[in-house]
Amino acid sequence: MAGEGAGDRATAQAWRALGGDAGLVGRVGYRGAGGLGEGPLPVRESARATVGVCALAAAELAAVRAGGGADDVAPLVVDEGAVATAFVSERHLRVEGRAPVSFAPLSGFWRAADGWVRTHANYPHHERALVRALGLREATPEALREAVAGRGAVEVQERAYGEGGLAVAVAGEYGAPQPLVEVREFAGRRPAWGAGALPASGVRVLDLTRVIAGPVATRTLGLLGADVLRIDAPGLAESDDAYADTGFGKRSALLDLAVSGDRAVFEGLLAEADVVVSGYRPGALERYGLGVRELMARGRPGLVVAELCAWGWRGPWAGRRGFDSLVQAGYGISAACGSEAGPGVLPAQALDHGTGYLVAAGVLRALAQGGGRALRYSLAGTASWLVRDVEPAPVAPVGYTAGPWLREVPSGYGRLRVAASPLPGAQWLRGPSRWGTDDPTWLPR
Repeated sequence: MAGEGAGDRATAQAWRALGGDAGLVGRVGYRGAGGLGEGPLPVRESARATVGVCALAAAELAAVRAGGGADDVAPLVVDEGAVATAFVSERHLRVEGRAPVSFAPLSGFWRAADGWVRTHANYPHHERALVRALGLREATPEALREAVAGRGAVEVQERAYGEGGLAVAVAGEYGAPQPLVEVREFAGRRPAWGAGALPASGVRVLDLTRVIAGPVATRTLGLLGADVLRIDAPGLAESDDAYADTGFGKRSALLDLAVSGDRAVFEGLLAEADVVVSGYRPGALERYGLGVRELMARGRPGLVVAELCAWGWRGPWAGRRGFDSLVQAGYGISAACGSEAGPGVLPAQALDHGTGYLVAAGVLRALAQGGGRALRYSLAGTASWLVRDVEPAPVAPVGYTAGPWLREVPSGYGRLRVAASPLPGAQWLRGPSRWGTDDPTWLPR
């Protein structure tokens, strides 16, 4: 029902974590039938709350840029069908009629001698690392199944990690509590972006993210008018299907930060950026002198830096690689969603998508406050919120179908069928260019 946001606890929790005015939460309502209700955890409630606070943050920034304040934020309504469709956007994607490959043959759950292991081998370098770690005679599911069956789950996990691969023992209990977002304040100064039709018009976003959570965040900022420029290293190729799904609203260029000429170009981009969004694990950018304090010192006054990682920012796993599926396994969610047949999964990669909308919301709120903020998120933080704090809402209306929320658009990859954005009132008119083919320059303001 429209207006339900006034009593929606998950929305209030997320908005409070972002530092938002509690009086604005009632301006978000939800309507329509939605999916994501399968399983024991309140995924539907957490998903719509992340989209709701993102839409609210966009409305707040629009009001501030128009010279107003909280009283000028108009009520808005999020459709739960759009949320459910967007949270499984990768399943709805079609590239010239072809369905993408979501998980590679060596990605999945495998029974170990004393439990279960979840592997992630979608990228070729991760598959090669897994093959090396376990001494597989060939890169086949049969060989992997045999190798895992003869070892303990933690042994498989540590062997894979030691070779740069990705495997996580399925945990039987929830992981330690993690914050939903952490905020540090630096000197702020709201830049003069000029007039714009959308909340983030004229805002320049340097996108240093990969896969789903970070790209969803920057895709959303691009939808709201920002000039988003994604930068990747030339030796670390991206999946075309992944970029076809998350490359909307941005451009993509390649720079090698170890090469002086490319580093100089990057420094020039940084000097004119309003926002930096990083999805690299803790410590990765510090090797290049690009930690938060260095970014703040060399960037524009009022710069906003948003960092996200898999396992959180403290503890022995902080520096480990991770994906949504692995965090579900290692945080205890897969066990909670499982059965006698083995571990299970959430009805969507909700840690990825939910974190992405929370990152975008935090950036929008930081811009409305004048910038000068560093934000930290993690998939484990979103998982912690989901399993500990989010409560089931009343039973959702039945009758959800994805059809009304699917769109066809042209792109650098051909004709795409994609999920529409769940944010009210804004949609993409075309898909992304091809990954890595754009110039590393900002558009004119």
